[in-house]
Amino acid sequence: MAPSLEAPDDEVRDVLANPLKKKPDLVAPEPEHCPGPESEQAGTADSCAGCPNQQICASAPKGPDPDLPLITARLADVKHKILVLSGKGGVGKSTLTVQLAHAFATNPDTTVGVMDTDICGPSIPKMLGVETETIHTSNAGWEPVWAMDNLAVMSIQFLLPNRDDAIIWRGPKKNGLIKQFLKDVQWGELDFLLVDTPPGTSDEHLSVNTFLKESKIEGAVVVTTPQEVALLDVRKEIDFCRKAGIRVLGIVENMSLFVCPGCKHESKIFLDHTGGGRGLAEELGIPFLGSVPLDPRIGIACDYGESFFDSFPDSSACKALKGVVKGLVEQIGLDPEVLLPEGDGSS
Repeated sequence: MAPSLEAPDDEVRDVLANPLKKKPDLVAPEPEHCPGPESEQAGTADSCAGCPNQQICASAPKGPDPDLPLITARLADVKHKILVLSGKGGVGKSTLTVQLAHAFATNPDTTVGVMDTDICGPSIPKMLGVETETIHTSNAGWEPVWAMDNLAVMSIQFLLPNRDDAIIWRGPKKNGLIKQFLKDVQWGELDFLLVDTPPGTSDEHLSVNTFLKESKIEGAVVVTTPQEVALLDVRKEIDFCRKAGIRVLGIVENMSLFVCPGCKHESKIFLDHTGGGRGLAEELGIPFLGSVPLDPRIGIACDYGESFFDSFPDSSACKALKGVVKGLVEQIGLDPEVLLPEGDGSS
């Protein structure tokens, strides 16, 4: 029988609770019954007796991050914090994040922030038309870049000397920057903070969950495309949310079909052999927020840093996106007729 790769429950809980602890430098391999050098029992468990690493593990830093209270205080005026996740790359997660931000920002009384935690592939500034901006600092911290009067964004893109520079960082450095985005940025009073994450369930996701746990995450929106290859990874993302205690606000099926801008004919590009996003939502008992068709004009709007809602308000994709926003607002417990101008939350 092949060995199981599933981590024990206590190990999973330890990683989720303490993802940022640096593994100590050991002088010998971990013994068979080692509780783990990052465990709270490291160096003190019965199995640690006689181990050459006992003193090293016992003296390693443990406990909560001392910066967590500072992050909680900084985000005290942010009402709703929403993660945008996807198990797989290329499903349009960052694009959907931008559309959600623009949709909320259509109400002049609503202030929105977007935090781009996709450290190695920051695309949010380009989509919001602020790619060439830089960050200003003051005694109070970093100032986010304002794409609109009520739409702010923070991304590593603003820190790069050249727009084409690659970010070749290991996990701890990524975690440190995410902490700065939360602890040092003057987000101020926000109605919504949308956190765009990279695909998968890795360092960035663990960091965001840990840093925001005390200040309360509203939940996560999970983005997929209809085909089973994407749904396989989305299942893992949802499992991560459940283990991390993050509420899944709903699933959005992106690129559900192609609508020709000229003749309005609909064609399925990705076939949903297993029911697509809607079928997965019903199977797992998760709200289905809606399907968004593949419209090339969304890509054009993002390339030019424009709002798709302003440029193509009568398109079927725009109406579908408004339906997604309405479903998301209802899951949060808000009234879409109040939040969205002129009742535009209806599909």
